Amino acid sequence: MTTPFPITIYHNPDCGTSRNTLAMIEAAGYSPEVIDYRTVGWTRPLLDRLLAHMGMTPRQAMREKNTPAAELGLLDPETPDEVIIAAMLEHPLLVNRPIVVTPRGTRLCRPSEVVLDLLDDKPAQFTKEDGEVVRL
Repeated sequence: MTTPFPITIYHNPDCGTSRNTLAMIEAAGYSPEVIDYRTVGWTRPLLDRLLAHMGMTPRQAMREKNTPAAELGLLDPETPDEVIIAAMLEHPLLVNRPIVVTPRGTRLCRPSEVVLDLLDDKPAQFTKEDGEVVRL
């Protein structure tokens, strides 16, 4: 890239959607800052900022599958946001992924093609891990 276009991806390398999102960013010619949130964890100010920029509630950003959400009682619709946030801070996997931040916005990139809305430059086409071809 000839002009700066900072990109940060909160990434889980064990997640196919996260890997596809990162690969799309790289296929477009960007070198993003990659943060493995599973090892780094979250801070309250960071989570608050990301949720606000995405326009999401903690419940909307919570991952239920393959997490301790059910065991922690977080699936009850009456569970307050503060309890969900506290659990996300203690169990980083409760935050759905990948989250991508660029000068064009902040989004939860599920499906991975959502990331294309956040990029100035895009690959002409991209083949996902499962063989699906994304054409622009």
